[in-house]
Amino acid sequence: MRNESPTPSHDQDEDDFLCSVREGLRQQPKTIPPKYFYDAHGSHLFDLICTTPEYYPTRTETAILERHGEEMARMIDTSCTLIELGSGSATKTPLILQHLAKDAVYVPIDICEPHLLNSTQRLQAMFPALKMQPLCADYHQLPRHALKRQAGKRQVVFFPGSTIGNCTPDEAVTLLKRVATLVGPSGGLLIGVDAKKSIETLNAAYNDAAGHTAAFNINLLNRMQSELGAHLDADQFAHHAYYNDEHGRIEMHLVSQCEQAIKLNGESFEFAEGETIHTENSYKYSAQEFKQLARTAGWHLQSTWHDDNELFNVHYLSQTAAEPLKLAR
Repeated sequence: MRNESPTPSHDQDEDDFLCSVREGLRQQPKTIPPKYFYDAHGSHLFDLICTTPEYYPTRTETAILERHGEEMARMIDTSCTLIELGSGSATKTPLILQHLAKDAVYVPIDICEPHLLNSTQRLQAMFPALKMQPLCADYHQLPRHALKRQAGKRQVVFFPGSTIGNCTPDEAVTLLKRVATLVGPSGGLLIGVDAKKSIETLNAAYNDAAGHTAAFNINLLNRMQSELGAHLDADQFAHHAYYNDEHGRIEMHLVSQCEQAIKLNGESFEFAEGETIHTENSYKYSAQEFKQLARTAGWHLQSTWHDDNELFNVHYLSQTAAEPLKLAR
C-alpha cells in the first residue's frame, strides 16, 4: 500500500534521533524523548506490555470503546475523516471504524513505518469499503497542510491510549492547539486519558512482573547502539518507574548502575552511579483536570465515558461551545 503523503527518509529519521539523543544527554538531568521507544522491536514490546495483567489502561479503554463505540461514532459524525495519532497496532480502532459509514476516511499516523503499513493492511482487509491513507510521520511535527482535506467531511482526531500523558501539561496544551489547527473549527477530538488512582496500581502497571516494560525501556539504549553507533553497556543500566505524586505522573528512568560513559559521535557523556536518563512521563488527570487543560487549548468537553471503577476516561471535545456535559459508564 502506497502512502499518499511523503514519508520521512531513513537518513532524516536517523539525524533527528541523533540530534535528540545528543541534546538530551547534554542536559541535567539527562533525558531522551519517549517517541524513540518505537522502532519495530519497541512497538512489539509495547504490544506485549498491553497484554500484561498489571497494565490496566489497554483493556479498560478497550472495554469503554466496546460499550460506547456506536454512540461515539454518531457524535463525531459517521461520515467523517478519522485521523488517528500514533496509531501503532491500531487494535482499538476497529471499535470505532465498525460504526462509521462506508464513505468515511481513515488516516492512521505513526512514526514506525513497518508497524503503520502492517496495521493499515490488516484494517483495510477488515473494512474494504473504507478509504485509508496511512501517513508515516511524527505527529508532534505534523505541518498544518500535511493531510488531504476531503470536501464536505468533518475531520476528527482519534487519540487513544492516554498518549497525551507523555506530554507535560504545557506540551499537552501545545499539542491540543496543533490538533485544533489540524482539524479546523468544525473538527473534533476523541481522546483517551488515564485517570488518577492508587499509587500501588500505577506503580505495578509500569513494573510488570514479566519484565516487558523494563525491556521496552532498555531497548532505547539498544537502538542507540545499533542505529547511532553509540558505545555503551546496556547491561549497566536498570529500568526504574515510579509515581511522582507531586507532579501527578509516572516517571520512567534508565538508572546507571556504576560510574560509566556513553560515547556518541565524538562526545563522551559521563554518568555517576545512580544517575538516570529520564525517558518518559505519563501524566494522570481527573476528568475535571483534563477539562480545564483542554479548555486552555480552545477545546470544549462535550462528553465523557468511563469504566465502572473510573480507572480511565474517554473524552469527546469540539471547538464549539459545550452542550450539557454527559458522563457515561
